[in-house]
Amino acid sequence: MINGITNVLVVGVGGQGIILAGEILAKVALNAGFDVKKSEVHGMAQRGGSVNSQVRYGEEVHSPVIAKGEVDILLAFEKLEALRWLPFCNKKTIAIVNSQQIHSLTSATGLQTYPANVEKELAKQFKRLYLVPARHIAEELGNVRVVNVILLGLMAKTLNFPEEAWIDALKKRLPPKVMDVNMKAFARGYSLA
Repeated sequence: MINGITNVLVVGVGGQGIILAGEILAKVALNAGFDVKKSEVHGMAQRGGSVNSQVRYGEEVHSPVIAKGEVDILLAFEKLEALRWLPFCNKKTIAIVNSQQIHSLTSATGLQTYPANVEKELAKQFKRLYLVPARHIAEELGNVRVVNVILLGLMAKTLNFPEEAWIDALKKRLPPKVMDVNMKAFARGYSLA
């Protein structure tokens, strides 16, 4: 934390629920009485492009944008996206990374190669790295769309908000028909910390 502000950067590929995860975190922090600012970039979301949500909370937050080197928690829904945002991290950044590999359009068509050493590079960069097989866990739960909630559950354990606050925020934001699987996903992620 810098100046009492916590900076959380949520990154991934369009369609993974990055924006939803940022909204849930912002709601939990706001309900806890913090000043919260949020910024997101999702213009390429429909094309499977890079998406990010920046959430900053503390006593007084003036800008929604996280400066380079100031990320406290990096929540990455795809491992190469974690590497792309390294300039925004520092030696104390906690990295929670889904071990899933999603090929961009350029790598899927052969114009670019997906790096083979992403996990080794992440291990070199972060002292506190949680590399999570969230896609695999989501498949076990029967719904691959809950990857984001699994990762949120793990992040929730690293922050100082009560578990009930997260569950309440999820219940207020998610439709009832997917609530059961999302509660299971959150519990699985929470237990991983």
